[in-house]
Amino acid sequence: MSDLTGWTCPVPLRDYPRVVLGHGGGGQLSSELVEHLFIEAFGDGVKSELHDGAIISADHGKLAFSTDSYVVRPLFFPGGSIGDLAINGTVNDVSMCGARPIALSAGFILEEGLEMATLGRVVRDMAQAARRAGVRVVTGDTKVVESGHADGLYINTAGIGLVPRGVDIRPTRAAPGDVVIISGPIGLHGIAVLSQREGLEFGTTIQTDSAPLNGLVADMLAAVPDIHVLRDPTRGGLAATLCELANAAGVGIAIEEDLIPVPADVASACAFLGIDPMVIANEGRLVAIVAEGDLDQLMKAMHEHTHGEGAQVIGRVLDEHPGIVTARTRFGSQRIVDLPLGEVLPRIC
Repeated sequence: MSDLTGWTCPVPLRDYPRVVLGHGGGGQLSSELVEHLFIEAFGDGVKSELHDGAIISADHGKLAFSTDSYVVRPLFFPGGSIGDLAINGTVNDVSMCGARPIALSAGFILEEGLEMATLGRVVRDMAQAARRAGVRVVTGDTKVVESGHADGLYINTAGIGLVPRGVDIRPTRAAPGDVVIISGPIGLHGIAVLSQREGLEFGTTIQTDSAPLNGLVADMLAAVPDIHVLRDPTRGGLAATLCELANAAGVGIAIEEDLIPVPADVASACAFLGIDPMVIANEGRLVAIVAEGDLDQLMKAMHEHTHGEGAQVIGRVLDEHPGIVTARTRFGSQRIVDLPLGEVLPRIC
């Protein structure tokens, strides 16, 4: 038996003796792992600031800092690859703090035997994505592991950005009366990866929505500097994002299912697979929460941007049922939107 001397927290995750895939899925298992192990280990003050990145005070303003690791399988999928995903994902996490991303790092875990042509293609995708986002990869690291230990390659990226003065975007700022917005159709990324991985055909090619959102966020802030919350609904999808925000701010969130934009091909694929589109990961969408008085101006700015032209109001923030998200169905009934337990579609980012 392992020596647990010195542990100050319970074994995380409902008595799981070992890590399971669901611990990385962005749902309840991930949340419990972070709360009961990582936060406990890394000190006070972290829990209240759980976000896509951290805000750090500097001499001449504030910086946003974020990091993420990418283990998507397969390495290439309709509309993208692990390379552009690694750039876009970290650019977006920094942007969700209201910051302008300025620099990234890139760390590579390479598997022995990986073809150089494959690595070259991934790196070129990363370079093109960085240019599109207007950021530079300025530092990095490379490690190689034995054959069979890395599915070809894994990538870690970290990013820093500058937070404009007066911008204060945090999950805890969601307030009763605020409006909840999604920037475009959901579910595309997860279904694109799954279809490629499993060889599924749905009568059409569903492409990832992976895209850098820093330009959209900049236009949104130019129109409405006092956006309360931004979050990109990646692992765990829209459902996990809304549940996390409701819990962080101690508010209720009520959404209308009929208002959530779900492409017909995604809806058909989800129906075939028995999956709720709200739990499918997205890589080029954001959730915004804003005061109702700023709604029209913000929606105008979003609709004028390529990555926000499908923006849609999907719900409101309430003072009722704090910490709980409800959805009104197309039949007029209401259901509780649960935080997914684990990852419905593992290894999609």
